[in-house]
Amino acid sequence: MEKLDFIYFDAGGGHRAAANALRQVMERQERPFEIRMVNLQELLDGLDVFRKLTGLRLEDCYNLLLKKGWTLGSAQLTAGMHLVIRLFHGQQVRMLTGFWRQSRPDMVVSLVPNFNRALFESLRVALPGVPMATILTDIADYPPHFWMERQAQHWICGSDKAVEQALAMGHAQEMVHEVSGMILNPQFYDIEALREVERAEAREALGFDPKEPVGLVLFGGQGAAVMRQIAERLPDRQLILICGHNDKLRAKLEGLDHRAAMFVEGFTKEVPRYMQLADYFIGKPGPGSLSEAAEMKLPVIVERNAWTLPQERYNAEWVREQGIGIVLPDFRGIGRAVEELLEPAAWEQFRAATRRIHNRAVFEIPDILERIAAD
Repeated sequence: MEKLDFIYFDAGGGHRAAANALRQVMERQERPFEIRMVNLQELLDGLDVFRKLTGLRLEDCYNLLLKKGWTLGSAQLTAGMHLVIRLFHGQQVRMLTGFWRQSRPDMVVSLVPNFNRALFESLRVALPGVPMATILTDIADYPPHFWMERQAQHWICGSDKAVEQALAMGHAQEMVHEVSGMILNPQFYDIEALREVERAEAREALGFDPKEPVGLVLFGGQGAAVMRQIAERLPDRQLILICGHNDKLRAKLEGLDHRAAMFVEGFTKEVPRYMQLADYFIGKPGPGSLSEAAEMKLPVIVERNAWTLPQERYNAEWVREQGIGIVLPDFRGIGRAVEELLEPAAWEQFRAATRRIHNRAVFEIPDILERIAAD
């Protein structure tokens, strides 16, 4: 049985989630692979200059920025991070070379950005001929040196835009593989449809008037301070707010004086169920949450501005291109945007656009990996 190393880290949480979802599907399908989950942060801990400077791991620094909303200037921070990564590139390659020689995978599957050059070069030194594939967990690349590098490996892309970027870099067509979207947890496909009476009862159990619309507010696994501002600007709208690991934010929201019913949740594995009970989505333009909302047929409202993470800025354009929602310059206009979204003709138009999206990426990628392994 061939050994596949899935490379992930916990910056933002989406990389681990994608790796776990793909592993679950491949194990469920009984693919002829032994899948090993490899946390890149742990492998490179000894080189984490960010921890030496701040006492926090790189991924913890990133998650703190998300939690606090300190993302203004994130493009410059990304450039600075890339400089540090380049300074330590040789040491990264040496450490990873030793790991590959010990673990001896038959294929390396990267689900992380920023480090694909070091992963590829170390693999070539340690195990020449072993293939590497990178699965972009962003809808598009944020060049240079974010996801894609000029190196002879496979690229698995979830959008036409990402494919165009790969081919424009000069990658051979046979090394670029397009799938129909981002990797989603199989829960989003397994969840049983609710009859209208069941949905009404479930909404009522959360304290909602089942006849009035419910918005779901979600800003990734770390939550975001702006969620409180959104709730305050929508005092008469029923809301489900999912705060992830941000316990302080959850406490603040639970203490908020809000005229309409509001249900506040922390970290949960029941996002598909909450989306099933909602009518629309409000959040940051993260690739995972946007794709989840589209799969659950929820029109979306997101913002795009100087605080938006640079690798997520194209996602707002994707929302416009797909016609699945509204992009705001900032959430100060959220009240008017919700009114516009819920206007019956507009809401049905947005819903129809979500129904045109058929994302089966998590089921398409195993076939691609099997073909790469067989070459």
